[in-house]
Amino acid sequence: MVRFAIAEVATALACLAVGGAGALPSENRDACVVTAQWTGWENIKHAFVFGDSYTQTGFNYTLSPPSPEKPFGNPDYPGWTSSNGPNWVGFLTFKYNASRLQTYNLAYGGATVDSALVQPYIPTVLSVRQQVEDEFTPAYTGASPRAPSAPRWTGADSLFAFWIGINDVGNTYGSGPDAWPSLYSRIFSVYAGLVAKLYDAGARNFVFLNVPPVDRSPLTVGQGQRAAEQERAAIADWNGRVADLAAALKSNHTEQVNVWLYDTNESFGRVIDNPTAFPQTAGLKNTTAYCTAYQNGTPTQDTLTPSCGVAVNEYFWLNNLHPTYPIHELVAKEVVDKLEAGPGVC
Repeated sequence: MVRFAIAEVATALACLAVGGAGALPSENRDACVVTAQWTGWENIKHAFVFGDSYTQTGFNYTLSPPSPEKPFGNPDYPGWTSSNGPNWVGFLTFKYNASRLQTYNLAYGGATVDSALVQPYIPTVLSVRQQVEDEFTPAYTGASPRAPSAPRWTGADSLFAFWIGINDVGNTYGSGPDAWPSLYSRIFSVYAGLVAKLYDAGARNFVFLNVPPVDRSPLTVGQGQRAAEQERAAIADWNGRVADLAAALKSNHTEQVNVWLYDTNESFGRVIDNPTAFPQTAGLKNTTAYCTAYQNGTPTQDTLTPSCGVAVNEYFWLNNLHPTYPIHELVAKEVVDKLEAGPGVC
């Protein structure tokens, strides 16, 4: 059985939201200040990742840590994912890595930025705030015995990545545009504070992924046009704030940090409209629906159930909210392309 993160499966997760991303910061790489803390993707040895079910692999920071010989530490690759195969973190670590990357994936299915502001679907879900404050900080900073050793991580050899917001938007867009500004301002105040804590701990290379067009997911489409339009607007608001956060981080620490922003909203939309646009997704045959026989995971990554018409990995959507692994491979490939090109937020 392909390992599958059931924490956010199907309708149990009233998550996502997306539409048109807000304006992204300038990506005129020739004008970006590249600090001494970035010496190239090939020199990154540690990746610390925070997020929700689109990112989680089931890593437990109290168990065996990542090592050059076992980059995920625990569980075994591809881990417990929501993609019926590797997710973008797995592809980043094992396929598109340029070094013996060790990945500390603290993402948790169902996560929001702060559970006190947007409640997850069950109270045991660890928010990004908890991922940073209750796991990363005590485990991987200071003199913690769990901190990477031989050598310990440094700002120059480490990457810090966030993909969060799907559940924040999905659980709140129904409140309407009059409620978003105040709530999202409070959420992003927390988000920026968490990034600041990582900076104070020594993080210097940051990647931010925005919210994909989950307004086009079967979950939202099934609720009608008004729901899709409202979620799309909420996603645009959220994604504009992600862009602002990334730009502010760079402007506040021009000589110290390197920042990248990856637009999942744009790439997901292109694939949904035309999967042959990229080699990683060219095999997809259905980008709008899902087959219930596949929705909780399948024995293999290419299982074919005749009643579904095509194999599971030829569907874009595994269930009503989570995509299959081909789009995750594209995300990993394009994130690495950006890293190799140099910092993109000036």
